[in-house]
Amino acid sequence: MEELKDTDRKILQFLQDDARVRLETIAYDTGLSVATVQRRIKHLKTIGVISKETAQISPEAVGYNMTFLIMVELERERVDQVDAFRRKAREEPQIQQCYYITGEADFALIALAKDMDDFEKLTHRMFFRDSNIKRFRTSVVMGRAKTGMSVPLDD
Repeated sequence: MEELKDTDRKILQFLQDDARVRLETIAYDTGLSVATVQRRIKHLKTIGVISKETAQISPEAVGYNMTFLIMVELERERVDQVDAFRRKAREEPQIQQCYYITGEADFALIALAKDMDDFEKLTHRMFFRDSNIKRFRTSVVMGRAKTGMSVPLDD
């Protein structure tokens, strides 16, 4: 991975705060031309520093009133079985995040559900029908103190 320039870090901070910020605003603050800012953003996308641009949607605003943290233990941890679970988690729209982890559990998931009935259906799809799931433990999120995917850009 190539070393990021200070101006790249400033550009990234602007985009991380608001991906729809005007190029003119970034150019003014960084002292670069609009064309240079545009080229730098294109380059940052090409080399994979900017991996995706999305809109952050409030789960509650679209009916997902519950969030769950789920720790999953697999029965067997063969590469093909780990990959199969990763694929299943990626394909499940109610799973927001999936981490392959060390420790007592093999995976940590963050999931959304409209209500407990909806969560029960999710657990059947994800866990009960999978013979390689040894166990899963769930915690219900009582409130969000912080959410986001921002990355610190300090040196």
